[in-house]
Amino acid sequence: MSDFTERLQIYQKSIETALDRWLPASAIQPEKLHEAMRYSVLGNGKRIRPVILYATGEAFGIDLGALDGPACAVEIIHAYSLIHDDLPAMDDDDLRRGRPTCHRAYDDATAILAGDALQALAFHILAHDPQITVNDHQRLGMIETLAIASGSRGMAGGQAIDLASVGKALSIAELENMHIHKTGALIRASAELGALSVADVDPELLKLISQYSKCIGLAFQIKDDILDIESDTETLGKPQGSDMAMNKPTYPNLLGLDGAKKAANDLHSKALKCLDAFDEKADMLRSIADYIVKRNK
Repeated sequence: MSDFTERLQIYQKSIETALDRWLPASAIQPEKLHEAMRYSVLGNGKRIRPVILYATGEAFGIDLGALDGPACAVEIIHAYSLIHDDLPAMDDDDLRRGRPTCHRAYDDATAILAGDALQALAFHILAHDPQITVNDHQRLGMIETLAIASGSRGMAGGQAIDLASVGKALSIAELENMHIHKTGALIRASAELGALSVADVDPELLKLISQYSKCIGLAFQIKDDILDIESDTETLGKPQGSDMAMNKPTYPNLLGLDGAKKAANDLHSKALKCLDAFDEKADMLRSIADYIVKRNK
């Protein structure tokens, strides 16, 4: 078993344990809402955002325990966004992570409320987690980072651009702008929260980590677009070809499949260059960049 796989399993075990601890038990009222929250968060996700956060924190010498709360916060925000994106008023998807989407497993109203409650929980964790050891000013910076990445200048704004772009011809710059917001903002926030878990983090190193995560965030989306063409529904855990069916703008549509693959590889190279200032403690970040462009789901 490779060092990457071993470390990945450690991160995944850590995030699953922490998520289970922070999420309200399904036996607590309102039971249906809490059950829907747990159903959506504890499904078989890749956990790429917490993995990036853990790897970044460890590159700065932070123990995993101090990173559990921020890792939960980003994954819970991600889960909330998927619940809402899947709703009939948005992408109208029936399958997520290989099983029915939240609104199909429960109902539309419960899904909306589950997303709302998860968003609030993420910020509660950042505000109250006693294992976060930085001072209050830096903790506030962590909350601000996640808020911006989640809102109209980040993920929510990217989804709005995406919905408005269906059936339209976008330029590469416009497509990149959409994905920097929709997918990239939360991936970037994941790395930045890992760095901000360090007391008095070096601003130059923070800037490099931010640029690294911007590159892998775009590479992640390009790879998603490629897999929407090359993979299958069973492997993806969601309907294959859904972007094409909805006439959404994608990188393969604009660049061709080979051009999209080259763009992902170029971003991978730029991401690795950003890590030149880091020692071997950042090897997991290097491996994550490799994984993003080589994954099959």
